[in-house]
Amino acid sequence: MNHKKVFLFILPAIGAAILAVLSQLSFAFGTVPVTLQTFAIGLIATIFKPREAFLATVLYLLLGAIGLPVFAGGHGGLQALLGPTGGYLLASPIFALITSALTSKNSSFLTTLVANLLGDSVLFAGGVLGLHFLGGFEFTKAITIGVLPFILADLLKMLLVAFVSQPIFYGLKFHYYFRDKQKNG
Repeated sequence: MNHKKVFLFILPAIGAAILAVLSQLSFAFGTVPVTLQTFAIGLIATIFKPREAFLATVLYLLLGAIGLPVFAGGHGGLQALLGPTGGYLLASPIFALITSALTSKNSSFLTTLVANLLGDSVLFAGGVLGLHFLGGFEFTKAITIGVLPFILADLLKMLLVAFVSQPIFYGLKFHYYFRDKQKNG
């Protein structure tokens, strides 16, 4: 097996590790605690090809599902996926897939930002559905507590993803493994 194929098998694990680490970093944004989990998903989705971005987020969910403390706040286990906020987690592979499919290393700042905002919107939709169906909240209450407090913070995170993704592409030693849709699909 050549080095490129080995690297493509390892890449989802690297993405899951990045996601697990950044999910633990949190800060107060006003009165709302915010993690870098959505930033990590957006960055992975922007830099990785769709298959690898999707697999990285699925692997992250599997690691958490078996009980490893990879989710925000050091949580893990099936209860995190099946609890009221599980919709956010379960929507993350869709976020990654959509954003990755809409971006490439040649994407403009605006394209990258819009793709990440679309992916993040899917994450919010999953969160609202989880809060409604798994948490028993009315839709308006689910939106009020599950979306509104996080809009500004997530907008800033997606702006940051769009800002840092191009320098990362050019700074990667093995950049030809990443997202060259024109040559490798």
